[in-house]
Amino acid sequence: MTKAVIFDLDGTLIDSLEDIAESINLMLDARGFPRCEVEAFRRMVGDGMERLVERALPEGQRSAEMIRACTEEYRTIYDNHWAVKTRPYDGIEELLDDLRRHALKIGVISNKPHRFTVPMCDHFFGEGRFDVVFGQRAEVPRKPAPDAGLEVASILGLAPAECAYVGDSGVDMEFARSAGMLPIGVRWGFRTEEELLAAGAKCLVDQPADIFKRCTLKNE
Repeated sequence: MTKAVIFDLDGTLIDSLEDIAESINLMLDARGFPRCEVEAFRRMVGDGMERLVERALPEGQRSAEMIRACTEEYRTIYDNHWAVKTRPYDGIEELLDDLRRHALKIGVISNKPHRFTVPMCDHFFGEGRFDVVFGQRAEVPRKPAPDAGLEVASILGLAPAECAYVGDSGVDMEFARSAGMLPIGVRWGFRTEEELLAAGAKCLVDQPADIFKRCTLKNE
């Protein structure tokens, strides 16, 4: 029985691609580097800010020192740009309300830094909307390592098998599997259906309402 639904953030709950892309491109502009096409960011996000910055930099500029410096510059820019065009996907608000009414716990685990994940969840969904929210923290290995998932299950007082994890990338599906959670892939996110299935998604959903149906079916 599913007793909790845990979500990825970018590409799952919120469409944040344009703000991420513009923030990275402003950093690249300041360095005199070429911009990246917005669509290219669908493949670049999902593994944390440092990896995002590394992928955006020209190949000859990817030294550890350059990545560190550009990541800090990107963070500063993104601080002022994460709410320009970013919005929840249609149907997400209703899904969260439905899960609450059905007495399921809800949470967020993201590879976006914790300092962004918490205020973004508060801004777009309201403070206290989720039972637990974790972004990437220095002391916890990022997804697909299972650590954050096991931590959240423990906080909620549940076995991992009682939790579903919903995401839009192969990393998310690998994370759910490694943590012992039900992997649910969304078709509206940044990555492809083929990637989700190859990484072990147990089901794919076309709209947020399908998540409610999948996670409450055995609870009736």
